[in-house]
Amino acid sequence: MEFKPLKIGKHTIEKPIIQGGMGVGISWDRLAGTVSKEGGLGVISSVGTGIYENRAFSKRVLGEGRPYQAENFYSTEGLKKIFENARKICGDKPLACNVLYAINEYDRVVADACEAGANIIITGAGLPLTMPEAAKDYPDVALVPIVSTAKALRILCRRWKKTHNRLPDAVIVEGPLSGGHQGFKYDECFAPENQLEEILPPVVQEAKNWGDMPVIAAGGIWDKSDIERMFALGAKGVQLGTRFIGTVECDASDEFKKVIIESKEENIKLFKSPVGYPARGVKTNLHKLIEEKKAPKIKCISNCVAPCNRGEEAKVVGYCIADSLSDAYDGKLDTGLFFTGANGYRLNEIITVKELMDKLINGE
Repeated sequence: MEFKPLKIGKHTIEKPIIQGGMGVGISWDRLAGTVSKEGGLGVISSVGTGIYENRAFSKRVLGEGRPYQAENFYSTEGLKKIFENARKICGDKPLACNVLYAINEYDRVVADACEAGANIIITGAGLPLTMPEAAKDYPDVALVPIVSTAKALRILCRRWKKTHNRLPDAVIVEGPLSGGHQGFKYDECFAPENQLEEILPPVVQEAKNWGDMPVIAAGGIWDKSDIERMFALGAKGVQLGTRFIGTVECDASDEFKKVIIESKEENIKLFKSPVGYPARGVKTNLHKLIEEKKAPKIKCISNCVAPCNRGEEAKVVGYCIADSLSDAYDGKLDTGLFFTGANGYRLNEIITVKELMDKLINGE
């Protein structure tokens, strides 16, 4: 099967492979820049850019060593610096930014990403009904929402058409095998009717009702045969996150990569999250501490996501997601939260992005 270029808005992706946005600090300048350089679409995560800023500029706008409040956790200067460094790698090739809908200051972060040079904005973690408003001053920036059902796409298209006379430039449909936050409730993630192979064709059909925007399949995709299966079901592109963790250029710490590589299938679980959606990762010492009620005290320094309600939901689930993801980025094995897709246990080596792209396009 020939893999054709993927057109998203005014931008053409040479190889129809999108690297999933992974925060905190798993997909920043090195990974996203290299993926775009190699012909895919690199995606910079906007989450936790204050941590990058502190390291880039030796600046401390911090509370107890952590970015203080959303304005610093989602740092304008940090995101700008990440894009500058990614551009040094990929030049003028298309580059995307993932901005979660559930975050505080969503509109501001979208504008920051557009100003920093994002060609495409990708948004999940909630149905982004107001996404066009956030990007209204940047008509050339393509908008790509993430959905889990055809109904969600229909609702979103109706709203966008009514409020801004605009439709998505592409849509990502994500099944419940992905890493990080899911689009289904806990029990729904295991239902056969919610698996990617089942939800993809209805979304493809719904997209045709709105001008046949390209549909991108995500969640549990691993190799060329998986990509070919998705294309046979009507997808025009695929998004992968977990496999890119196992690359030399991935911005994650060596300790983070080691946790994923050493994980076992039975240790990759769905966890409750302060964001309000179940999230998938490796069960590590953090979860043991939560069970023993010995997890780090929740102080809500960064005020990162609206559904958490200034740490109230974090107290319910037993951990602060901003602090725990930041600790994972720093390679702190005792308190880090290590997100991965359901296939994370299949990672067994660290290769270059170039080598991985070759495997995905040409097979193992």
